[in-house]
Amino acid sequence: MQTAPKKVIQGWAMYDWANSVYNLVITSTIFPAYYEAVSKDFSEGTGRAYVRFLGREFNNTALYNYALGIAFLVVAILSPLLSSIADYRGNKKSFMNFFLTMGSIACAMLFFFRSSNDLALGLVAMVVACIGYWSSLVFYNSFLPEIAAYEDRDKVSARGFAMGYIGSVILQVICFLFVFNPEWVGGGEGSTIQFRLCFLLVGIWWWSFGQFSLSRLPASIPAGQNGGGSLIKKGYRELAKVWSQLIRMPVLKRFLLSFFFYNMGVQTVMLAATLYGKSELNIPTTNLIVAILIIQLIAIPGAIAISRLSQAIGNFRALAICIFIWIGICIAGYYIPAGNVMAFYILATVVGFVMGGIQSLSRSTYSKLMPETRDTTSFFSFFDVTEKIAIVIGMFSFGLITELTGSQRNSVLTLMIFFVIGLAALFAAISSQSRQPSSHERIHD
Repeated sequence: MQTAPKKVIQGWAMYDWANSVYNLVITSTIFPAYYEAVSKDFSEGTGRAYVRFLGREFNNTALYNYALGIAFLVVAILSPLLSSIADYRGNKKSFMNFFLTMGSIACAMLFFFRSSNDLALGLVAMVVACIGYWSSLVFYNSFLPEIAAYEDRDKVSARGFAMGYIGSVILQVICFLFVFNPEWVGGGEGSTIQFRLCFLLVGIWWWSFGQFSLSRLPASIPAGQNGGGSLIKKGYRELAKVWSQLIRMPVLKRFLLSFFFYNMGVQTVMLAATLYGKSELNIPTTNLIVAILIIQLIAIPGAIAISRLSQAIGNFRALAICIFIWIGICIAGYYIPAGNVMAFYILATVVGFVMGGIQSLSRSTYSKLMPETRDTTSFFSFFDVTEKIAIVIGMFSFGLITELTGSQRNSVLTLMIFFVIGLAALFAAISSQSRQPSSHERIHD
């Protein structure tokens, strides 16, 4: 196949521009810090921040991690069914539009999360936004093998991530102006309007640019024709067909196993970093926001550099280098002194460089290992489920270890184990590839 026209590629990449503001403002910077500030009470005699929810006392950061874990569990359960139906009916654009609309509305609803009295509203809106974001990505990612030729997928994938980082930084800067100048929006000392307005802007930005992206994406070709019977059953049958192909592809199986473990660490670091810096390292909010901006800005050249590295030494070897760096990040994160802003900036720089690269390269590597098929969404749903279950385990592990030990540092060190297992599985995939080369599974030469 040939790569789609520039207009289509640009439209596809623009959805990263649209949705990445959620990832930056809601999951990485302003909302986690806002949540930590408005949700916490201090347990008598311990000095630790706790919050009461559903009749139980939680560590407030652990409750945040648990809520996100539940959101990802819902996505993991729903996405295989929805994506296989979308492939079967050829309406993945409709599904993508539904979930991006749902997510953007939920972000806007966070405007009404004013204090701990609104904790239920804040958590529910956060969970729904998360479900909308990640579910829409299942359908977005599945367009990659349909619009990009095999040899162009690394480059197109990296372009999407780069557009996402640029777009999110632009809105983040706008939000910073409101946060540091609350009088511009009618706020003052002790007000929250400047933060809540940022959440509203995320919803508007995400939906508006998402519609632009959808207008340029091509219509999908149905993978099957309705021959009667339950469409839900047909969806599960499609998943069974995908699995029957996967089990006969040893390199792809081992790569997914590796991805499952190293992505468990990557996503947990990304989702928990702000709360870790805020509550464990006592990094001031201003410096914390600057660090997250550093991550976003460094991620752009990082994604491009690692894409070029993969062209020089192969996808698997480039991924192995990234995982080695992530192991070092976990060790450094454990030992970083509380309040050391400069050390936190340095760590943020390293995280930013490998964050975008490993995500982009993982997506394109999977698309290269896939067989030629029209069931692209069903195949990417396996990739997506692998990612989401990994996040569920990672977030619940992080929260549980924090509650059991009273320190998020121990949780960070535990993440290193996930990276080590992922690296071992990746070496197994390389070994398997050398023994059983094929046109779609040989990508490291």
